[in-house]
Amino acid sequence: MYAVIKTGGKQYRVSAGDKLKIEKLEAEVGSEITFDQVLMVGDGADIKMGAPLLRGATVSATVLNQARGDKIKIFKMRRRKHYRKSQGHRQYFTEVQIGGITA
Repeated sequence: MYAVIKTGGKQYRVSAGDKLKIEKLEAEVGSEITFDQVLMVGDGADIKMGAPLLRGATVSATVLNQARGDKIKIFKMRRRKHYRKSQGHRQYFTEVQIGGITA
């Protein structure tokens, strides 16, 4: 069984036991969270789609980690103008493990 959930402005296809990194959520490590914005649930040939969300469908997950991603370097330069600008960014994320899907 799999589901398509929406969180952090993105959509993810998840199954029970999957680990994924999503945009940062305010939750403690080890706590249980539920995603109620479920767009689709599928089990073999049986597919249920929402318009846009499925009513009553939830996906439960456990928070494994709160961390920051790898550093992304931003470098801007204008040739012959002596303009160089260097910047870095590390995005916060939450790592979760999907527990169960209820439709």
